[in-house]
Amino acid sequence: MALQQEFYVSCNDMICKWEQMVSSKGSCEVDVWPYLDNLSGDVISRAAFGSNFQEGKKIFKLQKEQIALAMKFLQQVYIPGLRFMPTKTNKRMKEIDHEMRVLVNNIITKRENQMKSGQTCNEDLLGILLESSLKEVQDEGGKKNAGLTIEEVVEECKVFYLAGRDTTSVLLVWAMVLLGKHLDWQARARDEVLQVFGNSKPDFNGLNNLKVMTMILNEVLRLYPPVILMYRMIHKPTKVGNALLPPGVQISIPTMFVHIDPKLWGEDALDFNPERFSEGIAKATEGRVSYIPFGWGPRICIGQNFAMLEVKMALAMILQRYSFELSPTYSHAPFLVTSLQPQHGAPVILRKI
Repeated sequence: MALQQEFYVSCNDMICKWEQMVSSKGSCEVDVWPYLDNLSGDVISRAAFGSNFQEGKKIFKLQKEQIALAMKFLQQVYIPGLRFMPTKTNKRMKEIDHEMRVLVNNIITKRENQMKSGQTCNEDLLGILLESSLKEVQDEGGKKNAGLTIEEVVEECKVFYLAGRDTTSVLLVWAMVLLGKHLDWQARARDEVLQVFGNSKPDFNGLNNLKVMTMILNEVLRLYPPVILMYRMIHKPTKVGNALLPPGVQISIPTMFVHIDPKLWGEDALDFNPERFSEGIAKATEGRVSYIPFGWGPRICIGQNFAMLEVKMALAMILQRYSFELSPTYSHAPFLVTSLQPQHGAPVILRKI
């Protein structure tokens, strides 16, 4: 499986960096958050852009800056027309947009030339998009307005980034935070990994059979869902409690509050207890849609399987090599950017096994 190899290469690169830090003393303090964030960015770049993943990393770096600027703008007092004024932030937003278009256009040009010369380009997400677009153009008789525009490709890149990067990095960091605090569950997860893989390279089939790790990740997602609030538009009259809502009404679903409701999860709803998922998600809670870390229905997160596989690969490789616990310098302060992130990082004490 191509993606599995991409996951392994990126995870191994990160662990090699940790190895250099730990090797001299056998242990050291590491803030794992920037490493895990870079890991997920590297993986999604490889998966989305394949052989052009270095250019892809530049695009995602620009998108990260763009999102940070957008969040900063949203936190300000709203002034009508401010976004059209030549402020420093607005100028930088335009520069980022231009730089992304140039990078995407260069990648597309390379891919189109490869495709015209008969080379296959569907080993990654961008290749699949371009081949689909080319087929649409051919089916439409070569019409100029057929297929994807640069703007549409840029928007798809944003989807790759948000669905593939944020979901993975925050799941990984909160998993390490919780396992660094609950060492008994860390030991159980390591025992399972060593039983399935030993010290060998984790493979797809083995990762899917890690029951304890799946329980742990489900519990991490319950306590720290990537998106804490979802919005949906009602398209037909819908009854919510005693209220009848008409079409066109937008409702918000507080994922985090649903996930920690004692009526749905029991009196230990605020506690880290992966055992609640020992018989699967359906039997862990009351109510069919009480567990919605990736959303629900047709708009469920397209990156959930991608994220789970990547996180399992990364955790398995980490557990094979290290034990870890939260550093005394760790300060628990989840805060919302585009996802729920550790405001002051995630310093842990890494120890080589």
